Amino acid sequence: MNVRERNDLIVSWLTISVAFSLLVGRAFLNIAPFWFAFPTALIGVGAGFVLHELAHRQIARRFGAHSEFRAWNLGLMLALGTAALSFFSPLKLIFAAPGAVYIYGPHLTRSQHGIISVAGPLTNILVAIIFFILNLVLGIFLANELISIVLIYGAMINLWLAFFNLIPFPPLDGSKVLAWNPVVWAILFFPLFFLVF
Repeated sequence: MNVRERNDLIVSWLTISVAFSLLVGRAFLNIAPFWFAFPTALIGVGAGFVLHELAHRQIARRFGAHSEFRAWNLGLMLALGTAALSFFSPLKLIFAAPGAVYIYGPHLTRSQHGIISVAGPLTNILVAIIFFILNLVLGIFLANELISIVLIYGAMINLWLAFFNLIPFPPLDGSKVLAWNPVVWAILFFPLFFLVF
């Protein structure tokens, strides 16, 4: 990972962590003030966003393509702006598109593009499942409400990221997954829709 890619990932991670913190604070779940919501978001967003992007990157590289993450400044501002609006309004939505993995490989097939694209949302689903399992296991042994909140919030962030990225409009992952395999897209998208809403 080069310095620019690392810095773009860190800036994007911190920015969307602030955005999600505004939602999880007073406005979304009514569970915590910002001082608690921010480190909670860092864990959930860090696991979800960073692993999502790295999954795209690694699968693309396995197909022999050059791939690097780049931050999208407008997307970062939109994430903060929609979170701030949600903080002060009854509508609780966030537009989280902090950047993307840019792939350079003209030899890639539609199928390979679809597999690269689905890797990110699948990673978010896996991370959400891990958070839920950890909450169950640690809940039995520790019964710590703060740890439970962090884990449940991490799972919710990851389900939201998976759902949002599977919306079938370019440049989101869902458009490429749908073009590659509509059945795979539907199997992932519709259950996530019901879980998120």
